[in-house]
Amino acid sequence: MADRKKGVGKSRVGKTRVGVIGAGGLGQHHVRIMGELAEAEMVGFFESRSERAAEIASTSGARAFASLDELLADVDAVTIVVPTPKHFEVAKAALERGIHVLVEKPFTATLDEADELLALAEQKGAIVQIGHVERFNRAIRAALPFVDSPKFIESDRLAPFNPRGSDVAVVLDLMIHDIDLLLTLVGAKVTSVKAVGVGVLTPSVDIANARLEFATGAVANITASRVSRERMRKIRLFQQSGYISLDLATGSGEFYRMRRDVDLAELAKGPLALEAFVERVPVEAPEGEPLRLEFQSFIAAVQGRAPVTVTGEDGRAALGVALQIVREIERTAPTLAGVAGHVPG
Repeated sequence: MADRKKGVGKSRVGKTRVGVIGAGGLGQHHVRIMGELAEAEMVGFFESRSERAAEIASTSGARAFASLDELLADVDAVTIVVPTPKHFEVAKAALERGIHVLVEKPFTATLDEADELLALAEQKGAIVQIGHVERFNRAIRAALPFVDSPKFIESDRLAPFNPRGSDVAVVLDLMIHDIDLLLTLVGAKVTSVKAVGVGVLTPSVDIANARLEFATGAVANITASRVSRERMRKIRLFQQSGYISLDLATGSGEFYRMRRDVDLAELAKGPLALEAFVERVPVEAPEGEPLRLEFQSFIAAVQGRAPVTVTGEDGRAALGVALQIVREIERTAPTLAGVAGHVPG
């Protein structure tokens, strides 16, 4: 049985037999990378669209299973890359067999679904990991040792319009990445949510801004847009020890802090160049494809070699805040009520 307190699975001898459910735009990368991992045996994948299944089988060399049941009968663990409304149904089918699951974000469409899956995983002794891949971004990995009780955070995630993912609000499509990161960086629960959103190209919300207050007193301002001319993925953290600036698109970052040799008396005499009293510390971490690192962490947890990096409870927490933001947008913009966070069936 899995050790839920430590978040690790039962250690097994040899490779973990893994399958992928869903081979769309993101799922094809799951198939590719899983097939390359030394610690996993890529058994195959299931894709409900026969033409797409044949295409991926041809390009990847992976076996396309004819049904979900056939795939689940042959694996120890799966990654789930189907549309969000199907997450619950597919994850439940796997967990009922005691199969470990990595579910792409958002975890589920509702908190009730998330709770049912977590209870089932507990009962079956199975691992649940959520695909918040930004946790494995080089900039985030590099910044974590420098993060020390941030008080104010600004986060911007902007992208040009892409029909993929546009069937749900930008809050659940893009902003949820940053919600998970904020919960991780602050390390406390959200106590207050203020949000506004606008639909531009779809009936749902295409650009949204939220102000979150945390139990620690920290405040975060998040903006997410899928109707921007240029791409941007940046986070800035302000804390007593300094200022951290992260560019998630490039995986780079910098930490600015007061120089230890600063003479405060001299500083008070008049304006000085920033470099005279602030030192720039590059934040660095080893290179690594985030999706590959995510899968390696999942397999390590399944094999009992490490705890789950992004737990099901983490995914539920991020979903809960995202749904709060959606409700606040609907409250402030009644015309968006019922479509702001719509997850179609």
